[in-house]
Amino acid sequence: MPSDGPEGARRALVTGSSSGIGYAVAERLLAGGWKVLGLDAQGPALAHASYTHEVIDLTDAPAIDALCASLPTPQAVVHAAGVLRTGSLGSLTAEDATLMWQLHAQAATRLADALLPRMAQAGTGRLVLIGSRVAQGMPGRSLYAASKAALVALARSWAAEVVALGVTVNIVSPAATDTAMLRDPARAATAPKLPPIGRLIQPQEVAALVTYLLSPEAAAITGQDIALCGGSSLPR
Repeated sequence: MPSDGPEGARRALVTGSSSGIGYAVAERLLAGGWKVLGLDAQGPALAHASYTHEVIDLTDAPAIDALCASLPTPQAVVHAAGVLRTGSLGSLTAEDATLMWQLHAQAATRLADALLPRMAQAGTGRLVLIGSRVAQGMPGRSLYAASKAALVALARSWAAEVVALGVTVNIVSPAATDTAMLRDPARAATAPKLPPIGRLIQPQEVAALVTYLLSPEAAAITGQDIALCGGSSLPR
């Protein structure tokens, strides 16, 4: 992708950059010479000369719109912010549904609507959304699954709109990943199921795939939902 910005640095916007997959993505991009703007409800967890941080409520659509309007056009956007609320039929709440929809699908939509047209005008850009293997459905995870499944429909639709304009849109859908969200004591009753490889996916493994999708070598990959599943999708 063409270089841009001070000293030719490429610019990336990464949500959820204070922990988990977002942190790993931001860290890897910084190591690769990118300038990174991290967005998170928490304060910064990274200290780097090429890293800036914005504390923002990513469920607040007007706040996202206002922030995007103030930014130079990035070469890459990675939406990794996420939250998990579990519940089976009879215990599903509107509050949980709204929270997960706003953070996963609505935030992705606001970012894409503001930044993809500008990327397309520049003739280059990458958008990667962090999905989940759970999007295919799982007991006790229906609301989470629905909000993550929406990302697939959104990404494939957007990819089709910008496919001829130098912009790619993809989803990376990991299986159970070793993050603070997975270790939340509040979900002790719904422990994650290990993938067939016998361990959790590591955030750095997800970040490596995301970074590849942002690279020039991945210019022909778009509209794809790529599973990083540790064998979970294999027939058993």
